Amino acid sequence: MSIIPALTYDDPNAAVEFLERAFGFAVHLMVTDDSGRVQHAELTFAGGTIMLGPSGWADWARSPAAAGGANTMTVHVAVTDVGAHCERARAAGARIVAEPTDQFYGDRTYRARDPEGHHWTFGQHVRDVSTEEMRAATGLS
Repeated sequence: MSIIPALTYDDPNAAVEFLERAFGFAVHLMVTDDSGRVQHAELTFAGGTIMLGPSGWADWARSPAAAGGANTMTVHVAVTDVGAHCERARAAGARIVAEPTDQFYGDRTYRARDPEGHHWTFGQHVRDVSTEEMRAATGLS
């Protein structure tokens, strides 16, 4: 079984280029219209896949930029070196909204926003944490 997030962009061509340059995705499939505008793309990273397409292909499909910046989901991507990945993303123009930080659940993560406002979390597992440790760290049961 695979779960493949699908994202919507006002400028899907620019999104493909940015996701390759900033986050290291590679194009697996790209379908364009007669003018060369991306209508559907599948990008891969470390064995995972995302899909993307243009905003407005359906009346409910909008990019965060077209929805006042609102996000209804984020994409979490596992990486092997979160610090290096963050610097690559920063150098390529990603807005880093949370610097790499160790989390209570054992990952070191950072969060970035792409040019159209999608939020991405990148994480590297750094230590195993027991349920008891997580409960103590959060106060949750």
